Amino acid sequence: MKKLVSRSLWNWVVLMLLSLIICTEAQAQAPTAKRYSLEGQWKGALTVPGGSLPMMITVTELADGNRFAVLDVPMQRVNREPMTVTPRGDTLTFEAEQAGCRFVGRRSADGQQLLGVWQQTGYSAPLTLLFIPPATTAAPKIFKFPPPYRVEEVKVPNTIDHLSLAGTLTIPAGEGPFPAVVVLSDLDTQTRDAVYGDYALTGSLADFLTRRGIAVLRLDDRGIGQSAGDSATVTTADRVRDAQAALSFLRTRPLIDIAHLGMVGHGEGGNIALLAAAQPLAPTFVVALAATGLPGRETLAEQRPSLLLRSGVADTALLGLARRQELARAAARRQAEQLRTSGSNVAQVETFLEQQRMRQKGEDRKRTDALRKRRRAMLEIVRQTADNNQAQAIVANMIQQDNPNMRLDAVHAAASRLTAPWYRSYLNFDPQASLANVRGAVLLMHGTGDDMVEAQTNLDLLAKGLKANKQVTVQKLENINHLFQAPTTEWPLINGQPRPVMAPAALEAMQTWIKARAKD
Repeated sequence: MKKLVSRSLWNWVVLMLLSLIICTEAQAQAPTAKRYSLEGQWKGALTVPGGSLPMMITVTELADGNRFAVLDVPMQRVNREPMTVTPRGDTLTFEAEQAGCRFVGRRSADGQQLLGVWQQTGYSAPLTLLFIPPATTAAPKIFKFPPPYRVEEVKVPNTIDHLSLAGTLTIPAGEGPFPAVVVLSDLDTQTRDAVYGDYALTGSLADFLTRRGIAVLRLDDRGIGQSAGDSATVTTADRVRDAQAALSFLRTRPLIDIAHLGMVGHGEGGNIALLAAAQPLAPTFVVALAATGLPGRETLAEQRPSLLLRSGVADTALLGLARRQELARAAARRQAEQLRTSGSNVAQVETFLEQQRMRQKGEDRKRTDALRKRRRAMLEIVRQTADNNQAQAIVANMIQQDNPNMRLDAVHAAASRLTAPWYRSYLNFDPQASLANVRGAVLLMHGTGDDMVEAQTNLDLLAKGLKANKQVTVQKLENINHLFQAPTTEWPLINGQPRPVMAPAALEAMQTWIKARAKD
């Protein structure tokens, strides 16, 4: 773009136009006008000696209130050149620093045109850009602009296990090299975006980090999406080798800073990252989100039955517990009302209700402990019984006893699941075993609202295992659940419906910590 044309004879006219724009803006009121959207494509043709250069600026409105733009000039092979957008009232400045050019334009009253001046070294000219809105059809359609970074579909070879993993590598705009992370998903087979309903955990995390200067590689787990392998036979050790293969792949990429390569793991993925960090060719840093410090069998025993069995039906035991709790509360309220009508004062009634609450709490704890003990026994049978058929028969009988309304096919599917290779390996998994060998920087993050992996217990155990490492940061986030979602009261409305998002506090803490490591 710097070689477009030399200064033309009518530059004086151009400069007058530019002066007029600046003067008009100076006379305008203070920039308190209502924010307007520029999202869409702005097309025009720049007049040059001997012809014209068609060009297009694509603007994306970002979630944080800022704007991102890219410039395309096909005839000069300028493709998606990043531009900054600086608004001042109705006057906007688009600047591509790397290309050495800028456009200062004023938005028309109807919002359909930008009229201004194109400037670059040795040349300036009037330019009008026309607005091309997002495509619409009779049926509602979401118009998606390309993200403000490079996106590449990749294949990652795992040479040890002779398979390849498919994924997406996102690299920030600019020259680089950039710090980079491999994102590792939680237990169970996940695609590269780790989708939970309307919530793409690793997909949204990758987008956030890449927009802020950190390259991200995320992969389909073995046996799902476009990755090879068998998800039914995968173990924790297999997942560690896949993570190491991903890290080795990043070391071959020209725009990646190989001195600052890390892993961000969620749930079991956090433990996978810590295991990889204890071995040769380790990552420079690890971010472990809701990783467990308890042994595998204890982690599984602490989970709700529905999470353990993935049965798709309600937990009979938990439903029964909930019904008993409600009946007990109703009985306490009736007795309290009888006390009031018989002449008891407020203090006496409140004392009675508190006694009932404490008694109910004690009974609930006993029932919960009994359920947990039952789950431990079932998992221990799996761990100690090598024969799968025998283990499945015993486990299926226990599941059916605990969940009498569960369909027979679902019972057998749950029993088969609990005796799969991953479960057998995870029942013997001890996250403490290799923590003393972790040498790189570690960020441990956990939410107090996590009902799958309790925050304080697991953070304490992990920190204790890493006590020899002087580069460990522990951060506990209030009201954040296992999926690191913001509280429901903070979800944005999309098409009139609240949509779950990753907690901004977690995102900001991660990217700040990672960038600080990149400066070391």
